[in-house]
Amino acid sequence: MQSTAYKVLAAAVAAAVISPSLMAQNVLEEVVVTATKRNSSLSDLSVAANVIGSDAIGPGGVQTVRDMYTEVPNLSIGDQFGFARIFMRGIGMTSIDIGGEGAVSILQDGAIIPRPAAQLVGMFDLEQVEVLRGPQGTLYGRGATAGAINVVTAKPGSEMGGYLNLTAGNYSMGTLEGAVDLPISDALALRLATKIERRDGYGSNLFTGNDVDDRDAEAYRATLSYNPDANWDATLSYQYYEEDDNNYAFHYFGPSAGTAGGLPPAVTALGGSTIFDVGGTLYDIYSDQEAINTREGFMANMILNFQFSDRVSLRSTTSAQNMDRFLRDDLDSTEVDLFGQNNYTEESDSFGQEFTLNVERDTYSILAGAMYFEEDLFGEVFVPLTNFCEFAAPATCGTPIGDFLNSGKYLQDGDVDITAYAAFVEFTVPLGDRFTVIAGARYNYEEREGTGAFIFDAAGLNVPTDAKADWDDITPRVTLEYRPSDDTLMYATYNQAFKSGVINTGSLSPPLDPETVDAFEVGYKGSSSDGRMTYALAAFFYDYQNVQISFVDETSTVSTINAAEAENYGAELELNYAMTDALSFDLFATYLSAEYKEFINGDYANGFEPTDLSGNTLPNAPEYTFKLGVTYQTALGDGNLRLRGEGYYQDDVYFTEWNRNDAYQKGYGLINANADYSFGAEGRWMVSLWGRNLSDEEVISNNIITAPLYNSLRVGSMLPPRTYGVTGSYSF
Repeated sequence: MQSTAYKVLAAAVAAAVISPSLMAQNVLEEVVVTATKRNSSLSDLSVAANVIGSDAIGPGGVQTVRDMYTEVPNLSIGDQFGFARIFMRGIGMTSIDIGGEGAVSILQDGAIIPRPAAQLVGMFDLEQVEVLRGPQGTLYGRGATAGAINVVTAKPGSEMGGYLNLTAGNYSMGTLEGAVDLPISDALALRLATKIERRDGYGSNLFTGNDVDDRDAEAYRATLSYNPDANWDATLSYQYYEEDDNNYAFHYFGPSAGTAGGLPPAVTALGGSTIFDVGGTLYDIYSDQEAINTREGFMANMILNFQFSDRVSLRSTTSAQNMDRFLRDDLDSTEVDLFGQNNYTEESDSFGQEFTLNVERDTYSILAGAMYFEEDLFGEVFVPLTNFCEFAAPATCGTPIGDFLNSGKYLQDGDVDITAYAAFVEFTVPLGDRFTVIAGARYNYEEREGTGAFIFDAAGLNVPTDAKADWDDITPRVTLEYRPSDDTLMYATYNQAFKSGVINTGSLSPPLDPETVDAFEVGYKGSSSDGRMTYALAAFFYDYQNVQISFVDETSTVSTINAAEAENYGAELELNYAMTDALSFDLFATYLSAEYKEFINGDYANGFEPTDLSGNTLPNAPEYTFKLGVTYQTALGDGNLRLRGEGYYQDDVYFTEWNRNDAYQKGYGLINANADYSFGAEGRWMVSLWGRNLSDEEVISNNIITAPLYNSLRVGSMLPPRTYGVTGSYSF
């Protein structure tokens, strides 16, 4: 572990790099954050926060939310069944059932994106990405028990202009991204943006010869802004996206501790082979089923700002969204068809409305808001029981009884109607020149009604799954700020957060109760008097209650329960330092302890015997992470050269509550680098050479244990291998 960390550190120092978001001339830039529902300086926030600038977003940098883990302390990200699994400080997406929701609230321009699958859509034409680490129970409520990520899109400019980026890379990667501003009048402007991506797969289906984990995606956005005067303005945007590829494949990682005989049932029953039998890598699959991924959707946002006076303002955020997707993978992990075809369908239509009021007075300020949200969700998991007789009763194969067994299905489908509303208020009161108290609370209400059925012909089950439940909660926040000087801030916060209860579509599990987190955090942040250095230190403790856990039980069905209590605590250090006008450094280092305090579950490796898991580490909770980046810039010829190199290290993680090596990724290090050269009038032209994961580490980003029906195999997803390319940019 120490050797790997040392190599990553040495490589980061040796590779020169640049990021304009880190350094402007010889001082570090001030960054403004909107995710707090006010325009606030990053250094003035009494919360652990990060901003990823537009120059770090795109090929060679952050392209989707999955790429953000190297930019944000204590962030761990993977994907599962084609949806995002995001963890902050050990809290995140633990469900593998339809209708499950994450613990990190993902928003675009302040409008929540409810479906974890929609959160994987590629990022394009952005101003910045804002990250609030830690529970956000007052500002965001639902789905923010771990934190919040707000994606801020670029808005229309008042003059004709835009940019075009063209990228070519390995795996036949080709990306086009561009935007254009079209002023219509002094008050009205339009911005059109697009991103089109094509890439071959990181692996292959060695049975069919087709790619897996390739990329064929397109996204378009039109944004119309209206600014008639200083008293009000309006922004209307419409975004459409689609994907049609073989992404998000199930990769076979081998047997688990619960796999009898160490082989998939298709191997012993029908003579099948695994990827390891035919000489493939972890990026490949060997399957009779193609990894199909299709999805499309839209998001329409309208933002209205009203400035009633210098002290009172109101914002209205309205959002309508749609997402439809289909995913197919192979649960038996071989080239024979042994009831392994897994068909996953999800359809979502949602509407959200929020009003936020800001009042500034000489002796206090008020931030208040109200929101309404509704969603119609349909989900289905369909597995045809092809050749099931080979597993259940081999002697019946070829007989009417065998044909009957083979014609069965596993079907879990249904609709869930979700209605939520909330109201919050937060007061900020200065106590003299150095102290400030912030206190607030949020009332949350959520109602869900599900209709559907669970059908498993092999077990003779055809059960209606209709259910209805509602929950409410009040989540408070109290913060004390102290400013020892104009350049430093100390704070202590108590905050409570609420993640709604859940009804999973077509699930036999009863409605889940909400998760809650009682969070305590202290922090210290500041900057040097010459503006060359900024720093932030945070420490936290969480009391995590009613943790929602999904697992496959002894009947080979997915169960989701409130089964656990946990305690998480840790510390985070961040530092940016402009050593000279040309050279700068940035780093973060984190420590995390996240353990179950009460949790008993059936052990898949021991006949599902109830087992006490107290003391085990939560999934996706590395004890240590570390990043060091080095940036160098200089004039070269008629242009400017910028170089950047960074090293990232993540400690060991487990992907399940069992803390076994069959769902585990050992500590690893990644090395990324960029070389950018800008030239021409006002630096309008730029050529960038970039590479990510330059040491070509094989990294598992998620690992689940399949059902006993499939002999409890290990399947999951991978981080990308080494990628590199060149991007040409022109701005006008």
